[in-house]
Amino acid sequence: MDILNAVIQGIIQGLTEFLPVSSSGHLAITQHITGMQEDNLFFSVMLHIGTLAAVVAVYIKLILKLLKAFGLMIKDIFTGKFKWSKMDKERNMVMMVIIGLLPLFLLFLPIPGTDMKIKDLADMFSKSGYFMVVGISLMITSVLLLLGDIKNKHTTRLYREKGMLKKGGAGRKKYNVLDAVTVGITQCCAAILPGVSRSGSTLVASELRGINKQAALDYSFILGTPAIVAAALLEGKDALFPEDGKAVTVEFVPVIIGMIVAAVVGFFAIKLFKWLLKTDRMYVFIIYTAIVGIAVFIISLIELSGGVNIFTNQPLVF
Repeated sequence: MDILNAVIQGIIQGLTEFLPVSSSGHLAITQHITGMQEDNLFFSVMLHIGTLAAVVAVYIKLILKLLKAFGLMIKDIFTGKFKWSKMDKERNMVMMVIIGLLPLFLLFLPIPGTDMKIKDLADMFSKSGYFMVVGISLMITSVLLLLGDIKNKHTTRLYREKGMLKKGGAGRKKYNVLDAVTVGITQCCAAILPGVSRSGSTLVASELRGINKQAALDYSFILGTPAIVAAALLEGKDALFPEDGKAVTVEFVPVIIGMIVAAVVGFFAIKLFKWLLKTDRMYVFIIYTAIVGIAVFIISLIELSGGVNIFTNQPLVF
């Protein structure tokens, strides 16, 4: 892998991992157009670590508060002092993040009649024969973002009419169990559909539950952090200990450069997302995902009629 390729992939990873446009969807599109499948699993893991660094850099203060709250909460549980009704906002977020992560275990359930698990659907839908799924998923992302934007405006109007609108914006800032479960299930659905944005769909799930949009975005990114860590660990295991037993060849300079680029771009992508949400400019992502989704859908119809990938002229793979 050359340095230019590492930089390009780092930029794509940093942007699409956090902006509500779906990193998996864009990866599927890139692979479909070029005909090249990602074969450097170790590099993919390092890019995930780069984007993880971006989240930590943006949310370091909140993460430290949550880690401290988690430690004190564990202590109170073992000493019998813990009371659910007495949780402060940090302990509440810790508990809601834990609950929000539980639905991810559903991804490891087997699909009856097959040797696949639910999580394997993501790889299947990324194949060229299922390119239409990517287009439909991107259009779903656009609709979800539109619904979230409409809900936000409605909530803001209600708060303004009741004289409850404050500087922090409209909506609840504290999650309950149903909120967390709803967002967690939404995250699972996004994980198996390349084109449904994880950050966008979980944000909208919170907004539709009446959560303040900035609080919803913070929760979405904090909730996604353990998922990024888990993905890096699982992919890292496969990369360092492949089933075929072959030694891993690592080109350190491109890997390090790719990580740094992913981290820097990811940092500014999060900042950009927060600003666009705060200033009610989510229409940028609504329009973008709709256009790309429709384009992919039309291309897939043409390809299915001919049975070949129009970019590579290779037979579609199912």
